[in-house]
Amino acid sequence: MRLKPALHLAKKGGISVSTTEIIFTVEEAQDGGYTAQALGDAIYTQADSLDELHAAVRDAVRCHFDEGAAPKIIRLHFVRDEVIAA
Repeated sequence: MRLKPALHLAKKGGISVSTTEIIFTVEEAQDGGYTAQALGDAIYTQADSLDELHAAVRDAVRCHFDEGAAPKIIRLHFVRDEVIAA
């Protein structure tokens, strides 16, 4: 009988982060396009469109981790500031 690997969780800044996934905060850049920063890892990338961002984030994750050690899931958390008149 094969046992399933355990899902390990670590607390980073009050957020539970799984070793099977990596989370990026994504923001719209002021000059257009998008920026993405990984939570808990020194990974940053940018792109002009969402399709390009998806490819850039995948590439950045592959480059950052050793082969076989990269998370299986990449989660993009979109952050948007909205300013309204008081």
